[in-house]
Amino acid sequence: MSEVYAARRARLRERCEAAGSEAALVSGDANVRYLAGGAPPGATLLLGPGQDLLCCLADPFGDRAADHPAEDVRVLVLPAPDGDPAVAAAERAAGAGVGSLAVEEHHLTVARHRAMGSVAPRLRLDDLGTAVEQQRLVKDPEEISALRIAAEIADQALGELLESILVGRTERHLALELERRLVDHGAAGPAFPTSVGAGPNSGLAGHTPGDRRVEEGDFLSVCLGADYRGYRSEIARTFVIGTAPADWQIELYDQVFAAQRAGREALAPGTPYRDVDRAARVVLEAAGHGERLGPGIGHGVGLENDEDPRLTPSAMGKLDACVPVTVDPGVHLPGRGGVRIDDTLVVRSEADGGPELLTITTKELLAL
Repeated sequence: MSEVYAARRARLRERCEAAGSEAALVSGDANVRYLAGGAPPGATLLLGPGQDLLCCLADPFGDRAADHPAEDVRVLVLPAPDGDPAVAAAERAAGAGVGSLAVEEHHLTVARHRAMGSVAPRLRLDDLGTAVEQQRLVKDPEEISALRIAAEIADQALGELLESILVGRTERHLALELERRLVDHGAAGPAFPTSVGAGPNSGLAGHTPGDRRVEEGDFLSVCLGADYRGYRSEIARTFVIGTAPADWQIELYDQVFAAQRAGREALAPGTPYRDVDRAARVVLEAAGHGERLGPGIGHGVGLENDEDPRLTPSAMGKLDACVPVTVDPGVHLPGRGGVRIDDTLVVRSEADGGPELLTITTKELLAL
């Protein structure tokens, strides 16, 4: 795999050179891992003349294989807690005769930026912007394979939970069990804090599980994801507990399901991001839920569980093939509960079969 990471760094180096920067300093955790093949949190990656340099604090790796960089990346270990990988990298670049260094300003504090200028006053600091994030948008087959496995793990964990007794158990207990099952099936851990909402808490985006116990007749919404080799899946489903759903539950579920299906069907190379959001949003607006919708219908997934592209009304840009995204509309009715349905998919052309659905747990409204 070393050649894969070397090729990624070469692409970024070419972009920097074209923009007039002699070297680049990458400091966003996900961006460093993407280019180096592995890195401990807080590490920075210097792409400059000669061998690329990963700067990190003392004894950073431990037993985590995911924290080890590719073999062709040199490692500089700094004394903790006094060292700063970004400042050390800037000093090394200046010492190597670099005159201009592109940095990720959006991943640097003002104090850190000033410290870099202090140790290398003759070094011009340019803004690299979101160049690495944009490079990460389109995934290669190995990345998509990892995402596919992450989705399978989440499906397995959720499927097993649905076969257990749910009535009387708390939201927090169910969330902890789901996260344990993710690890049992091979995940490094959850991709994000698992959300379980019962009754009036169902359908809330990012709901923190509490002591509310699952009761007969509740909507139960679950949102979880698996972290597999750094790549993250995301899935949300909503169920009815213990009895046939009420008419209002069926109606609301059908509305959210129709919106989610419209968003999924809009995924195609060349489709503007905002059009995907619009496809799902108009369905729920027509049903009278426009004021209850969140800021977007979905987002990209990969080394982060919430990354570009953003499927929002104001988003600029168009989808490419091999871009993994979520489609995750939801509606919450205060005091009653709600519905959230979320899938991880990969954008594919019609000739390649259309959007590839990675999370395959049924979207039928089940009474558990």
